[in-house]
Amino acid sequence: MTEKSPIPMTHPPEAILLFDGVCHMCHSSVQFVLRHNDNEDVYFASLQSEMAQKLLATHGYSTVELQSVVFIEDDRLYTKSDAALRVGKKLNGGWRTFSLIGLAVPRFIRDPIYTWIARNRYRWFGKSEQCLLPTPEVRARFLD
Repeated sequence: MTEKSPIPMTHPPEAILLFDGVCHMCHSSVQFVLRHNDNEDVYFASLQSEMAQKLLATHGYSTVELQSVVFIEDDRLYTKSDAALRVGKKLNGGWRTFSLIGLAVPRFIRDPIYTWIARNRYRWFGKSEQCLLPTPEVRARFLD
């Protein structure tokens, strides 16, 4: 991967994944997306960052007790299973097909499963006191 110039804040990328910066499962998920997003068109910010707070406020989304990954694509905000599956559509291999099939499942079935996993993620995977530090090769894809 080549290092890209930082994204100007006046024009954020069209696909941004906001993740829990202290969650080990979320760190692993970000690493997974980095490995499988061949187009390198998904950018990242931790939910704890100032950038994420600004993006959420712009979309009128409350950050109080936020228990969801957030995906902003083409200026639309998605949460919970919609966010995860829409990120999956950006990945190479069978992940795109898997995500399209997943999106065909009604949200009232998908979201309770997502919520159960989100509620238990710290207990199952742990958490750290600090956010993920990206490598220099992928630093340009992090907005905070």
